[in-house]
Amino acid sequence: MTLQSLENINLLDGLSTEIIEELNKQCRWKWYDDHEQIIDRQAESTDVFFIVQGRVRIVIYTVGGKEITLDDFTEGKQFGEMAAIDGLPRSASVMAMDKSLLAAMPQSRFMSLLTGHPIVAERVLKNMAHIIRISNERIMDLSTLGAANRVHAEILRQARDNMTDEDEAFISPIPIHSDIGSRISSTRETVARVMNDLARKGFVERKKNGLVVRNVEQLSQMVEEVRGD
Repeated sequence: MTLQSLENINLLDGLSTEIIEELNKQCRWKWYDDHEQIIDRQAESTDVFFIVQGRVRIVIYTVGGKEITLDDFTEGKQFGEMAAIDGLPRSASVMAMDKSLLAAMPQSRFMSLLTGHPIVAERVLKNMAHIIRISNERIMDLSTLGAANRVHAEILRQARDNMTDEDEAFISPIPIHSDIGSRISSTRETVARVMNDLARKGFVERKKNGLVVRNVEQLSQMVEEVRGD
């Protein structure tokens, strides 16, 4: 793959080589260093960003400065569609978690892409629906679950996105306790205690380059029982 190319972006899968090459020319390309800010919340920029290499984190900050992690996006994904669609200020901040190569597509070109290629528009709609569903689930968890159960629910969410077979997942890199705490509004110490308990029960195992999650179906049942699903 040519480094400055959108050919491996999931949203654009199936588009012709000619269209991809034209889109490449219409983007601004930039390398971001580890922990460099990409987007500030409330900024009025409207570009859509495609992750060609690296990993980024979507975050918001409380009035007191506490960081709340919403999600991590890796190569092949995109972010920033909401501001491009509605023209309103950014709803979250984004920072690079590794050295990352991003392609920024202007709002006008992105909207033309949606109107000109229904399959791309359909994928954006499905992605938005997925974000809403996950957000609703997290709001419900924060309102109804105890801290330990929220850790279980977060590990289950990440496992479902990284399944290696029907009942096992491999999450890489290993989730950092403080990052999980940021996602579920808990402390690093609480997360460490719950993760140690999951390890003793055989649900998780730390490897050199990732976290193995076993018995995903049983973990799912545990979470659903507490949620009352």
